[in-house]
Amino acid sequence: MTERPTALQVVEGIDLSGKACVITGASSGLGRESARALAAAGAHVVLAARNHDALAQTAEWIRAEVPGARTSTVHLDLTALSSVRAAATAIGDLAPVIHVLMNNAGVMFTPFGRTHDGFEMQIGTNHFGHFELTRLLVPQLAAAGNARIVMLSSRGHLLGDVDFGDPNWMGRDYDKFAAYGASKTANILHAVEANRRLRESGIRAYAVHPGTVATSLARYMSRSDFSQLRKHAAAGGAARGEASEGFLDVVTPEHGAATQVWAAVSPDLADRGGSYLEDCRVSDAVAPYARDTERAAQLWILSEELCAAR
Repeated sequence: MTERPTALQVVEGIDLSGKACVITGASSGLGRESARALAAAGAHVVLAARNHDALAQTAEWIRAEVPGARTSTVHLDLTALSSVRAAATAIGDLAPVIHVLMNNAGVMFTPFGRTHDGFEMQIGTNHFGHFELTRLLVPQLAAAGNARIVMLSSRGHLLGDVDFGDPNWMGRDYDKFAAYGASKTANILHAVEANRRLRESGIRAYAVHPGTVATSLARYMSRSDFSQLRKHAAAGGAARGEASEGFLDVVTPEHGAATQVWAAVSPDLADRGGSYLEDCRVSDAVAPYARDTERAAQLWILSEELCAAR
């Protein structure tokens, strides 16, 4: 296997026949590649995304790439909790037992905006929408007896912590880099607390940094944004006594999806729930505030309260 394996290489020798995997943001990029790999291993893959046409095209592409692949599609708009709740019902009907929930969808460095429910767009899409979806699918995950939740985070979590007093930027000047960092920190904290709360039900949770991947996720970034991001990365690395080289080295989606697929299928991770993963290994390159168990519990409670109020 190459130094940077592809998602398809990760599933070599893995048999997921009879298992169901749900992937958000499955219509493009990392989600699309992950779906192909899991389907190639024999799983029934439920593709969830906002764009109906792109979903249909992805399902067709997977069937062409993987003869006999079993896929289903569900409309999911993470910026509207009503859509998240409808999608959870539809997913539960399609897959009463879920072995893998891959919370892959996300946005990055968006201009200031709010979701339908009033959340800041980045934390609303990347965290709160996924938090509610995960909460609603716990019965199906528990039914598997040995399920995994894979949260797509990023080393970009170093750009910012969650402000528990103002998670939705109601009283601060908006900083798209800090807002993205907070949303990715939230993904890691969510994995830490989900693993703690759900492990007795046989559910394990992992957070993944896929690397800097050539996808449409960077569509809001200008040249100056890339330059500024490099400065942020260098400053964050220096503050933690680490080098930032490689932080923005770009990989293709088939290689970038490898770690999240590894998180979903690797037997080596059976007892490593709550871990932060990159390059198909457990990594300690995570900020202290993002692995703080008390903050993880605090975010869970806050997320429950904010989602329940909408």
